This record gives sequence, C-alpha cells and structure tokens, in this order.
Amino acid sequence: MRPPERFPPDDPREWMNRARSNLVRAKSRIPGAYLEDLCFDAQQAAEKAIKAVMIARDIEFPYVHDLDRLFTLLEATGQGVPDEIHRAERLTRYATAARYPGMERPVSEQEHAEAVAIAEAVVRWAEERL
Repeated sequence: MRPPERFPPDDPREWMNRARSNLVRAKSRIPGAYLEDLCFDAQQAAEKAIKAVMIARDIEFPYVHDLDRLFTLLEATGQGVPDEIHRAERLTRYATAARYPGMERPVSEQEHAEAVAIAEAVVRWAEERL
C-alpha cells in the first residue's frame, strides 16, 4: 500500500492525511498495544481533523490537545459544531493522563470502541467541510 500524497504543513489536506493515519492506528489491534495508546491515536485523529478545518477557515489555533478549547475557537468564528461532534471533548483525556502509567485506570474495550467511533465521526465531519 502506498502512503498518501504529501502536502505542505499549512495545507488542510496534510492535516487530514495525518488524521486518517491516526485513525487507522486507533482502529488497529496491534498485539501488545495498550488500548490507552490506541485511544490516544483516536484523540489525535479528531484533533488533527479539527485543526484541518481551522486551517481551511484561516483560524489560528494553539498547539494544544484540548478539543473543547479548539471547538470554542471554531464556534467563536461562526463555525457550527454539532452536538455529535462535541462528544469528541471526551477524547481529550486520552492525550494527557491516559498516556502515562498509573495516572488512570486501564481503558476498556467499550471505551476504545467509543473513542474510535467518535474519532471517525469527527474525521467525516471535517472531510465534509474541506
């Protein structure tokens, strides 16, 4: 399988390429991988997809993992964010404490499945806006 075409870092298509790459990893069940790490990839897929929309709309953003903060910036410019997409705020925890040993309890299969479903929805939403 060939990797996707590369674009400059200020091109929303490159951010979507990265979002899709993270989503592929989040959905994979690599033997020996912690579900927390796969959920981090789900969070990264959503974050990069949101930032792709922001780039396409010329909205400056901070390099943060806080998806609620990114949604607030988007909405402040008049971009609507449906409730279904706002659910991605739940993924923020996977970019912080869930990545480190002992900071949170292990992620369950159900939580992993939910994280992937949310990330998929955000990626689709972003694709529709580009």
